[in-house]
Amino acid sequence: MPNITLPDGKKLNFEKSITGTEVAEKISKSLGKQALVMSINGELKDLYTVIDQDCSIEIFTAKDPEGLEVIRHDTAHIMAMAVQELYPGTQVTIGPVIENGFYYDFARKDPFTSDDLKKIEKKMSEIIDKDVKTRKEVWERDKAISHFKKIGEKYKAEIIESIPKNEELTVYHHGETWHDLCRGPHLVSSGKIGKAFKLTKVSGAYWRGDSNNEMLQRIYGTGWATQKELDLYLQRIEEAEKRDHRKIGKEMDLFHFREESPGSVFWHQKGWNLFQKLVSYMRMKQDHDGYKEINTPEILDRSLWEKSGHWEKFGANMYTSTTPDEKVFAIKPMNCPGCVQVFNQGLKSYRDLPLKMSEFGKVHRYEPSGALHGLLRVRAFTQDDAHIFCTEEQITEECLSVTNLILEIYKDLGFEDVILKYSDRPDLRVGDDKVWDKSEAALLEAIKATKLEYSINKGEGAFYGPKIEFVLRDAIGRDWQCGTLQVDLNLPGRLGASFVDKDGTKKVPVMLHRALFGSLERFIGILIENYAGKLPFWISPLQAVVIPISSDFDEYAKSVAKELKRSGLIVEVDLKNHNLNYKIRDHSLTKVPMLLICGKKEVDSNSVTIRRLDSNKQENMALKEFIKKYSDLNKAPSI
Repeated sequence: MPNITLPDGKKLNFEKSITGTEVAEKISKSLGKQALVMSINGELKDLYTVIDQDCSIEIFTAKDPEGLEVIRHDTAHIMAMAVQELYPGTQVTIGPVIENGFYYDFARKDPFTSDDLKKIEKKMSEIIDKDVKTRKEVWERDKAISHFKKIGEKYKAEIIESIPKNEELTVYHHGETWHDLCRGPHLVSSGKIGKAFKLTKVSGAYWRGDSNNEMLQRIYGTGWATQKELDLYLQRIEEAEKRDHRKIGKEMDLFHFREESPGSVFWHQKGWNLFQKLVSYMRMKQDHDGYKEINTPEILDRSLWEKSGHWEKFGANMYTSTTPDEKVFAIKPMNCPGCVQVFNQGLKSYRDLPLKMSEFGKVHRYEPSGALHGLLRVRAFTQDDAHIFCTEEQITEECLSVTNLILEIYKDLGFEDVILKYSDRPDLRVGDDKVWDKSEAALLEAIKATKLEYSINKGEGAFYGPKIEFVLRDAIGRDWQCGTLQVDLNLPGRLGASFVDKDGTKKVPVMLHRALFGSLERFIGILIENYAGKLPFWISPLQAVVIPISSDFDEYAKSVAKELKRSGLIVEVDLKNHNLNYKIRDHSLTKVPMLLICGKKEVDSNSVTIRRLDSNKQENMALKEFIKKYSDLNKAPSI
């Protein structure tokens, strides 16, 4: 006779055991039809789970994130089911839900083609139309291993062998014959999935992510609650492909990559202009906010990384070298330990705190080759790091100061839709739990004081402290995690940092780790994609090109460019032997904000004719007026 408590506090009493489906129907007929999955005392369960004890229940539909995730999970299973019906002998491995969709890894001799994806989609629709029922079974470990080996699913058997012996093994059946090892939960039947799905691409993937293992084929798909949501997502994907920073970066002649140094950027002149503009802007903002810029070595002795905890927790991602005298050095993957060494020089007093040290530090981290992705995932990058040494009483105020600075900088760069995420202690961490308690409480107090909305990511903090992540939403609705703010009560003590407090005793300072862009390389990639290469005038790597109509006006064009450069603008002159229309098309492709045309009229009136990017209209302006106007526009909005 279970008593069911609903989210609004209402209680439902039943005389016998009941399923989630029956609970939903009891609440309302419409909810009974829309219900997809439920939570029992906070744990997600299938709707056909039998409830025979008092508990709290929440029912989820396709409008809820929990409901959408189950739709995607079931779609992945139905895709695998369709693949094995169409291509007997194909083995399934893993098929998780990911952001915006799902994937499944398959072991198959022949490669999947785009035509195969269409056939698989058609078969999936047929299975959904049949509305095959789902059922769950708990299997014994030995039975499961024997069964999957017997039917030729060696990968599935290997997965089971790696699962801890005390963990329950559940197998889900979709229809009469197809089944897979899975934790669940799942929908009651395939018809609940709907048709708002699409298989998007095929790629290679190593078994268990290990390049020493065999290569599998990964089919990606996306799934949504409605066709409208699917269409909007596919439009975003199409637009994202047009905005790909690698393609636009090549068109704009900003950078390139080479196999001789995978994951490292070869910056061209214009790309480096953009990089340096961002650095100069950041320096100005940080200087105004009281930061002192430092620079620390890129190579440091192993002993320092052992003291800091990086060697144990991060060693697999570090580049190391042994010198002829058998000393082991590492190229820094992070700037923090070096910054602490600068703080440690000379006696510090509480009067010196907060002490804000910034650094544009080049760091190197090993990433698997398959994970590298243009500027967005590299092995060598520059962090716009800062470390703020303060007292425990100053944590909240300093966190607020950092948050305000970050939001102001993002606004200058065109990002006003910012999401905050709070992450607490991970399983793999350094430091005493009492120290973590103090760190988490201080940062949570600070984030609440911002009055901004935030979400909580359980267990996603850095290994040395909790953190806030700043997530930007771009022009086409994509989210990018960029800035971070972390409270660290561990590293300063490990590296011997201290200050003399008011009572004359030595105390360990709190260390706030702060990055605004995160990685300058990655942020430039995000900027390019957000603006589709058409960057704001003040950060454009080439702001104008002066074009003489004919060689008769070359000298005037050169003099115009000289005047503009003196005013601080980045300008080039195009004296190539091409006609005017060709030059206009050429520079439009490279996203130059404006072209300045010079002919007899312009020479006679000491003016320029302006043709802006993506506009056929032209405007004549006196050179002196142009310089004044665009010198003013050559600044960040907040400066």
